[in-house]
Amino acid sequence: AGHMELRQLRYFLAVADAGHITRAAETLGIQQPPLSQQIRALEAALGTALFRRHPKGVTLTDAGRALHIEARRIVDSVAALQERMQRIAGGLGGVLAVGLASSVAAHAFTPRLLRSCRREFPDISLRLSEANAAELIEGVAGGRLHCALLRVPVAHPPGVHFETLLTESVILALPIDHPLARAYGARDVVPLKALQGQSLILVRRPGAPGLYGNLLALLDRHGIEFNVAAEVERMMSNLNLVASGAGITIVPASMRGAHPRSVVYRTLPAHAALEAPISLAYRKDDVQGATATFLALARRLAGSLPLRREGSRGSGQRRARR
Repeated sequence: AGHMELRQLRYFLAVADAGHITRAAETLGIQQPPLSQQIRALEAALGTALFRRHPKGVTLTDAGRALHIEARRIVDSVAALQERMQRIAGGLGGVLAVGLASSVAAHAFTPRLLRSCRREFPDISLRLSEANAAELIEGVAGGRLHCALLRVPVAHPPGVHFETLLTESVILALPIDHPLARAYGARDVVPLKALQGQSLILVRRPGAPGLYGNLLALLDRHGIEFNVAAEVERMMSNLNLVASGAGITIVPASMRGAHPRSVVYRTLPAHAALEAPISLAYRKDDVQGATATFLALARRLAGSLPLRREGSRGSGQRRARR
């Protein structure tokens, strides 16, 4: 009996709409005999007559009317699928899995980027997940994530590329009743030697942002001794511990303002040169479709940000201390 083809359904719809085989052939831009042949082949495949032929043209049989509804639905949904695939290929649609580190999610750049993506590319469906740097890099390397926004790369698996989108300064976070918080005001710079003998909370392996490795190397170079009070996996857990009075830490300047009643933030000397980047991780061989669209958008937004170094002034800390 042969099988039904999509092309035959298109031909069938053209004939049904025109009510005339010769007119349908003209609309389709083909000869009348091959069109008649394709309609007969479709009738043979379905085992039933679809048209009643009469001198003025053709009309649908009951089977033809039933097929007309279904054929229209099938042809329309195939056209929609084709268009959707072209949008995905062109980077305007599809699912995009993006991983975020908690400290990057806290930066104003991130919601701005995600909102812009939803506004400019409504057919890209964002699937967001939060994890620490090590997990995010594994996710990108293993293909579970298309890209990830994190701070300092803690591993460099082959094929994964890291791009710095922006950089901000690092500030000191202290419990509100800490002696250093009392000794130095919101506009003061806390010298490195003031960290001598302090209890530090670090965000380290397995989620190690390299930021804390940089801090330890810096203190070591200046011969400053300290205690490690705790090592945690996420920047937010880190601030929760500072808030509880367990120790002091450093965070990117954009996290200033978390726990306003229990944590104060102070500036470190410029020569400490501790910087917190926001890095975009992606696979080198996957810069296509929605991933390429998202990378281009992230670069454009990062490039349009004012180049002032956030947190280099003591803003946001002019709160009366009791």
